Formats: sequence, structure tokens, C-alpha cells
Amino acid sequence: MPVPLPAWWARRSLRLRLTAAAALVIAAALVGAASLLAVWLRSGLVGGLDQTALQRAQVIAGSLDSGDLARTLPASDSGDSAVQVVGADRAVRSSSANLAGEPALFSFAPTLSATPRAHTVHGLPLDGAGSWRAVGVPAGGSGNPFTVYVAVPTAAVDHHLSELTLVLAVAVPAAVALLTGGVWLLTGRALRPAEALRAQAAEITIYDLGRRLDVPPADDALGRLARTLNDLLARLDVSAQRQRQFIADAAHELRSPLSSLHTQLEVAVRHPGAADWSTRGPALLEESERLSTLVDGLVRLARLDARPRLRRRPVDLDEIVFQEVRSARRHTSLEIDQHAVCAARVHGDADALARVVRNLLDNAIRYAVARIQVSLRVRDRTAWLTVADDGPGIPPNDRRRVFDRFTRLDGARARDTGGSGLGLAIVHDVVAAHHGHVRIEDNAPGARIVVHIPATEP
Repeated sequence: MPVPLPAWWARRSLRLRLTAAAALVIAAALVGAASLLAVWLRSGLVGGLDQTALQRAQVIAGSLDSGDLARTLPASDSGDSAVQVVGADRAVRSSSANLAGEPALFSFAPTLSATPRAHTVHGLPLDGAGSWRAVGVPAGGSGNPFTVYVAVPTAAVDHHLSELTLVLAVAVPAAVALLTGGVWLLTGRALRPAEALRAQAAEITIYDLGRRLDVPPADDALGRLARTLNDLLARLDVSAQRQRQFIADAAHELRSPLSSLHTQLEVAVRHPGAADWSTRGPALLEESERLSTLVDGLVRLARLDARPRLRRRPVDLDEIVFQEVRSARRHTSLEIDQHAVCAARVHGDADALARVVRNLLDNAIRYAVARIQVSLRVRDRTAWLTVADDGPGIPPNDRRRVFDRFTRLDGARARDTGGSGLGLAIVHDVVAAHHGHVRIEDNAPGARIVVHIPATEP
């Protein structure tokens, strides 16, 4: 089982992580820069030593070519170089005073170009320990060749580099600590608005979704985040209001049939002798059917709100229309004309599409006077399903409102005809789930409801 982090770490984990990451980057950058500086400085100083040794060797070689070569060479201006002139037989012909009497100490090949090819040598029999940079240049003629070797100590370079390393060893950690502290302060300042947004969001509950977060004035990522969260809160607020309104409307709609059933049953129980079940039974059955229809509509709308995965597959919409028309004819004496129904295949849920056709037919039966016309055709890869009646029609200003839940243009008449105000709302939501749309047109007289659903290849 994972161990929970302490509260203080949870509050500051992001800040600590950002600061730690910044500290690692700063330390790596400074250490890399210090290393490059030391390498560059050493390369420059050692290159200067090599050039000095080469120039000294070339001067001596020039003296040797002119025949002016002493057994002991004079000291250089700095007096810290070591010189040996070695013949082809490895015999020392001349040397600096500090190497007098010493055998040949250098054995590498001389430099034949103007660029010094220096070598690092150790163990020269001189005062002090350390390494030397030595170069060799050829001298003399082809009959009597010589090699002039000149070495200069690297002690001064090593000393300066040691001092630089000490300074960097102190300065780099101090700079890392100083910059890390600056990053800590800057991240704290940068995250303070985010913490304020978090605190405000934590205070918002389901009961005050109308509140909004304070948007920072800067148009940066934090400002965009605050605006996005406010948009989310607005959508949640609208959804919560719709849910509360849906619950209130559902309770109101359920109260009427339940009260009617309860009243009639209570009267029958209290006065069993006066209860005429032959006349009271159909009324009770009608109320129970109305209640069942209402509950079924509420369940279907709740499932649509939950956005379930429809069981999509190729469906012959014309077969569904024929089946629902046959079922509707058994419950009405109205004429239902289906001659304009043509073959149409769509990709969707057969049960949900059957509910769409059934609700459209129920709505037409409820308000038609004598005739209902059903048509289905395919145009531009779209299935057009039309259900028209010859009833009173729907005013243009109310044609969008009728698809809202529990909407009745004439409440008393709709209740008398058994309407719950959910049929067309279910039609709208199911069609939308199939990427289609529905609209209402004039039928002169009556209303014509047209449904568009994308069709598939036959």
C-alpha cells in the first residue's frame, strides 16, 4: 500500500520539483561552463609555453648553424628553461647550466614545421617536482645533424589552474544556491495565482455553481486556464439547473396520475359497497397506462442524458416504419397512409429508431382529425422521414419549444389526450444521437414533422 505524502509536501510538491529541476539545470550549466573555462585556459597557457619553448629552440638552432655554440648555453630571460643540444650519436654537445653534465634526457623526434609539437615530460633532474613541456628542432647540416631540445616548466600554469579551480569550487556552489533561491522565490510568486485559483475552486460546491473564478489580468496560460474553468463551471451550472428542472417537472407530472389513482382507490376502499368496478376500472387502467408511459419516457430520457453507447448497425428504416404503422393502426381508426415509404438504410440503433417512429405516430394520432401521412425517401445520402397530420398544427413561434421536455402548447388538452410532453423531446435526443436533426413544417392543415438521418449505401 503506497504511503501517503505529508500535507506540507503535497502543498509544495510542484514548487519543490520546479526548484529542484531548475537547480539541477543551473548546476549542470555552471559546472559545464567552469569545466570549459578551465580546459580553455589550460590549453591557452600550455600553448603559450609551447610557443616559448619553440622560439627558444629556434634561436639556439640559429646560433648552432652559425657555428657559435658554447658548451654551456646562457640562461634565458626567465632563467627557468632546460636546454640540451644532442648529436646524431645521442651525445650532448651543449646544455643549459641546470643540465650540465647530464646525459641526453630527450628522445622524441624534432619538430619539422612552424607549429610546435610539444611533449610533456617528467622526472627531469632539476630542483622542484612537476611536469615540463619540451620541444625539439633540427639544426646543423646534413653531414653533422643536431637536435635542440628546450623544456619549460608547467608549475606556474598548474598553480594558476589550481587557484582557478579553488575559486570555481567556491563560486559555483554559491551561484547555484543564489540562483536556486531566486528560482524558489520566482516559482512561489508565479504559482501564487494558481494556488488562489485552486482555493477558489475548492470552495465551489454543487449549490453555488453560479460562482466564477477570478481571471488573472495577464493573457497567459494561467489566464486561459481560469477562463476554461469558468466555462466549465458555466456548463455545469446549466446542466445542474436542467437536472433540477427535470426532477421538478418529473415530480409535478407524476403527482397528477398518482393523486388520481390514490383518490379513486381510497374512495373504493372506504366505500366498498358503492364502488362500481365496471365503470371505475377503465379509468384506473387509463391512469395507470398514463403513469407507465410517463415513467417509460423519463427512463429513456435519463438514459439518453447518460449518453450510452448505441448499438449501431445497418438498419432498414423502412421496415421499422412499416412495423410501427401496423402497430399504430391497431389502436386508432384514423387513416394512416404509408404509400410514400421507400427503402432507406441507416446506421443506428433499431430500438431507438423504432421509438422515434412510434412517438411521431403517437403525436400525430393525438391531434389528427382524419388522416395521417407517412413518407420516407433518400436524398443526398440522407434519409427523410416525414409524419404529417391534419390537426390544428403548431404555431411557428412554438416549433422549437415543443422539443423541450414537458412542453405542452395546451396543457389541459394534452393531459386529456394522454400527452406527457416527453414524446417529441425523446425524438429530438435520439435523432441528435444519430447525428441527424428534426424540424416542424406547415401541412395546411396540420403539422408535418421531418426527420433527417444520415443514410448508408444499400
